[in-house]
Amino acid sequence: MTSPEQPHMPILQQFLDLYCELFNHDGFGEIRVEMRILRRGQKEIIIHCGKQYRHVLNCDNALANESALKHLLKRDILA
Repeated sequence: MTSPEQPHMPILQQFLDLYCELFNHDGFGEIRVEMRILRRGQKEIIIHCGKQYRHVLNCDNALANESALKHLLKRDILA
């Protein structure tokens, strides 16, 4: 993995495939994406489209944009 975008490519490809399938479907459809912070600096990405497609990615910067104190508290809670 040479770039940060590479881990996301299978998820984006699956989303694109589901979008195309839904667009070509002769009827109603719905896509929903859910992201949650997990323990150990990971994120879970769930794509809902009739079924659930679950992915877990390492995400060291998931808590990086928060204050240092809040970051440490969440690390303790999530660990």
